[in-house]
Amino acid sequence: MPTAPRSVLALGSEKEFPQDQQGSAMELRGSSTAKRLATLLSGLVECMCFAGVIFGWASLVYVLKGMHYFEDLCMSAAANQTSNVTDCSAQDEQFSLIFTIGSFMNNFMTFPTGYIFDRFGTTAARLLAISAYTTGTLLIAFSSAVTALMLFPALTFLSVGGILFILTNMQVGNLFGKHRSTIITLYNGAFDSSSAVFLVIKLLYEQGLSLRTMFLFMSACSAWHLIRTFFLMPRSHIPYPLPPGYTYGVSCHKRSRSYRTYEEQRSPKVLDENDAEDSDNLHADPALEENSTNKGLVGIGDAETAANLKAPAVVSFWSCVFSKLFFWHLVWLSVMQLRHYLFIGTLNPMLTQLAEGDAALVSSYTNAFAFTQFCGVICAPWNGLILDRHKRGHKKEGSSQGVPDSLADLRSCVLSLVITVLQCVAFSICASIPVLPVQYATFILQVLSRSFLYGGNAAFLAIAFPLEHFGKLYGLVMGLSAVVSLLQYPCFSLIRGPLNGDPFYVNIGLVVLMFLALVNPVMVWLECKRRQNEQHIAGSPALTAGKKEGLESSI
Repeated sequence: MPTAPRSVLALGSEKEFPQDQQGSAMELRGSSTAKRLATLLSGLVECMCFAGVIFGWASLVYVLKGMHYFEDLCMSAAANQTSNVTDCSAQDEQFSLIFTIGSFMNNFMTFPTGYIFDRFGTTAARLLAISAYTTGTLLIAFSSAVTALMLFPALTFLSVGGILFILTNMQVGNLFGKHRSTIITLYNGAFDSSSAVFLVIKLLYEQGLSLRTMFLFMSACSAWHLIRTFFLMPRSHIPYPLPPGYTYGVSCHKRSRSYRTYEEQRSPKVLDENDAEDSDNLHADPALEENSTNKGLVGIGDAETAANLKAPAVVSFWSCVFSKLFFWHLVWLSVMQLRHYLFIGTLNPMLTQLAEGDAALVSSYTNAFAFTQFCGVICAPWNGLILDRHKRGHKKEGSSQGVPDSLADLRSCVLSLVITVLQCVAFSICASIPVLPVQYATFILQVLSRSFLYGGNAAFLAIAFPLEHFGKLYGLVMGLSAVVSLLQYPCFSLIRGPLNGDPFYVNIGLVVLMFLALVNPVMVWLECKRRQNEQHIAGSPALTAGKKEGLESSI
């Protein structure tokens, strides 16, 4: 008799314990979802308010001219004139040079910063970003008309910090699975929208707030960046696909061994026998997985099975760099980026010329341009939706034909690449028309094209190349395209000099150049056809899987 109650109690305790554990697991899953949403939204705010502020340069130039930066160049130019009209072309050229160097560093430094991100992880990259960004804002805050040359390093530091912010935030898309491309393009759109920050600075300056006060406030925001770095971002990288029970960031409450962060579970110092099964589920040690797989195959003694189940060969970084896909994607990005950079860098003198020197009209159009830039965060996800929706359609079609999902992903990029080129052609044509009201249409097409350009660039690299090289490839393609973007300064000098301020012929030349970018989607389509034919010849999707890993992956 005494044993019966104990057995009943034992059964009751055994029944109650899993329920408590299940409740705890559900609570942790709920907190994990909230944390991921907080990471997504805070990253969106970070990209929208800080990452790409230098592309609102036209608004800041208006403020700097009001504060008499480089005004001595106007006076020296006027001294050579017989009329009373002040020629400030030398001042405009100096501002254009500052933006040229800043935009060049924004892209060129992406490669070394991408390497730092891949090699040392998210925390190290973000600490570097915060340091650079704070330095840039402080330099502008303490600059003056006498020390105007401080703008050169200031814009460089803002560029490096901003590109690291967007680079470390794009991995947040890995937390949301099938919406990955949409989130990547959303963040790139937020990067574009951040150029409106300088519009806010311009409007506040016109209301009497000093430039120093505003940039000191931006410097103080570094505290918020630090909090987000340690609490809402991983120490290393966010993997894809996400392992079961994945967590990240510093937690304020005590965690059980089953719910340590992914980085903690990967560390050999904290792995013990009780965690062995969990670490296998989290893919914590790929080398151990490979060894255990090989042992199983040896025990079976089936050489053919071992060959079929062998992991695909690791694709080197340089094999990706020297591929046709990478080269033509670089051309695609470079020619359109040059068009955008030249437009932004020459916007203020172009509006001044079209408005015949009317400062109020120039201010009005500058505000309109900056406002349309803010809409980039709305436009960019359209490209991601096109990619994700088109990808799902190709996957349904491909599954019936035995086409790998990664090939369907790559094929879905073709439509996005073509639409981006056509948008840029339309924008270039409008920019070539020397009529002031037409520039409203130019502003709208420019923000559409730019949003699709950078969001599509990141999404394509994430789809077409292996995950482990994403940071380096993204940095390299941006760095090499930056070299091409240096052509904007010779173009500006050509307009100011031999063409007497008339950009018409340069704009027509750029419209023709845009059609070169159409080669990229054609090459991607041909590559997809080639791989599909290889897959049909092989007759087995498993045999093709190893081959396609060379240029296909998901982030």
